[in-house]
Amino acid sequence: MKKSIRFKLFIGITCFVLVIVGLSWILNTKYLEKYYIEKKKDSLMEYGKQIQLTYDDNIEKIEDELAKIQDVIAGDITILTDKGEVIYSSLFMEMQGKWGKGRGNLLLTMDDIHRVAKGDVILEQYVYHRLKTKILVLSVPLESNQILILQTPVEAIKDSVEIVQNFYIYVGVISLIIGIIVAFLFSRKFTKPIVELNEIANNMARLDFSKKCLNVSEDEIGQLGNTINYLSDKLDITISELNSANEKLKRDIEKERQLELLRKEFVSSVSHELKTPIALIQGYAEGLRDNVIVDEENKEFYCEVIIDESDKMGKLVKDLLELSQIESGHYELNKEKIEICGLVEDVVNKYKLIFEDKKINLIMNIENNIGEVRGDISKIEQVLINFINNAINHVDNEKVIKVNVLDKNNKIKIEIINTGRNIPKDELSKIWESFYRIDKARTRKYGGTGLGLSIVRRILELHKSLYGVLNLDDGVKFWFELDKNNDKYTNKHKSKY
Repeated sequence: MKKSIRFKLFIGITCFVLVIVGLSWILNTKYLEKYYIEKKKDSLMEYGKQIQLTYDDNIEKIEDELAKIQDVIAGDITILTDKGEVIYSSLFMEMQGKWGKGRGNLLLTMDDIHRVAKGDVILEQYVYHRLKTKILVLSVPLESNQILILQTPVEAIKDSVEIVQNFYIYVGVISLIIGIIVAFLFSRKFTKPIVELNEIANNMARLDFSKKCLNVSEDEIGQLGNTINYLSDKLDITISELNSANEKLKRDIEKERQLELLRKEFVSSVSHELKTPIALIQGYAEGLRDNVIVDEENKEFYCEVIIDESDKMGKLVKDLLELSQIESGHYELNKEKIEICGLVEDVVNKYKLIFEDKKINLIMNIENNIGEVRGDISKIEQVLINFINNAINHVDNEKVIKVNVLDKNNKIKIEIINTGRNIPKDELSKIWESFYRIDKARTRKYGGTGLGLSIVRRILELHKSLYGVLNLDDGVKFWFELDKNNDKYTNKHKSKY
């Protein structure tokens, strides 16, 4: 017969209640009396200490307190001299009609009295033979060689324990009944969401994802319900995606076509860049071959055109190879310690004659105590050259180029700013693409290949550096950042000027 989890849980909780009730019964019958007696001993010791602290050989001052303690312990209080003479007893003396002096019913021997008088404390059980009952007796020393005796019957303790044990029978039966009821209710409530989850799982097996788990608890069952709901949603979405596989396939094909178009555009751009210099070289070379040149001046001009166009083709091929090498992912930077201020000054000084020839006003702003950076010195120099070339080619209006080297906490920021026209906003992100030119005619004029900024972007990405371009009110700013050097390298770049 198949047993459900609800039945198993009910039986388990019921057995647990039986074990707890049974264990409690055993502990009560075996150890309650001993525990009660030990607590009574502790109580007698506390009262004994209390009387020791307050007693000063004047019974009348503490007589009320003794009476209260006698009521609490339900026994007798006796005070003796060290010779055994009773000077106070809580037993009612018929002849005197009050609490006071008498002989009392003492269970201590004279040896015990002498021990206590010397400072010992005795706490023992004695048998009162006349009544055949057990008495718990505490004897402690007082001032003036007097002895305090507190005694309480043990039989009262046994009676109390027996009453508790008899009462516990009813408590145990009631607890067992309540435990069974609670076990039934709890097992039913606990397994209800599990049954619900099982039903949802069966519906999912039939590809019906409409039913959801409504259990909002934050325990493991609630988490399982949320997981099944999530799984149901994911399966529903996945199946919907499978039904629309043809549409997705079309999008993939279209994407592939676009990639192919980009490849063709790249080849077309390269072909276009090579077409003009090849045509020029071919034309002037044919002119030289056919001796159409009548003087040395024209011959020299033809040769210069051929050499110039060859240089442009060589530069284009070199840039293409470099870009291909960087984009392949196999290029490794040769990072070293660089004194960036010196490097910037060296690169700028190479353009000194060009600045003078084009009447460009160069403004250098290098902050004090600029730290060193880490990077590939040849590639960082290439970045600076590209940015400065770009600034020279596009400087306009006031003809001012600014070069700033700024300290930015753990970074060094380099800015190259030129006055002139702004870059159209919709083209700011495109200028980093290969062969992209804002003004193609102007680019051809200053001999650019359209790959410079694309190579710069790849170099700075290899350095994991931030970079960008911003339009200013009177010009354009290109910038990039480099990490400060924190390692100890032996190589570094210093300015030659």
